[in-house]
Amino acid sequence: MLKKPKGFNLFLMLKLPSAFFCGVRLTSIDNAKSVATVKYRWINQNPFNSMFWAVQGMAAELSTGALVMGYIKESGAPVSMLVANNKATFTKKAKGRITYTCNDGLAIKKTIEDAVATGEGQVCWMHADGIDEAGDVVSKFSFEWTVKKKKAK
Repeated sequence: MLKKPKGFNLFLMLKLPSAFFCGVRLTSIDNAKSVATVKYRWINQNPFNSMFWAVQGMAAELSTGALVMGYIKESGAPVSMLVANNKATFTKKAKGRITYTCNDGLAIKKTIEDAVATGEGQVCWMHADGIDEAGDVVSKFSFEWTVKKKKAK
């Protein structure tokens, strides 16, 4: 499992520059969970004096997707990954630093193992809650990740 957020943040800068420039960062990752943060700034604001919903979504998706990427790398198999669906709920204005935590690492690990073993596509819903500095939930995101072992050329 990838356990170095700095390397992942470099990848973020090179492959997802909009997320990087909006301030999205992976802060920790282990076998069971990953954590991404984003701070409310001028570049990620909306007209209502809070963080734009899509920036929140980038941070939430990163917290889930980092686990998917880490377990695909760990499997050593060629596996494709794609978000098929997502759901979001917003409960409070996002201001300050928002922390998104995904605790579904072991679920996606099993999903990827099943995809590699069977050769069939698999799905896994992963969740990330956004918590502000006061400890309040500002948003909840769910992503339906699809994974499938790539066919040999």
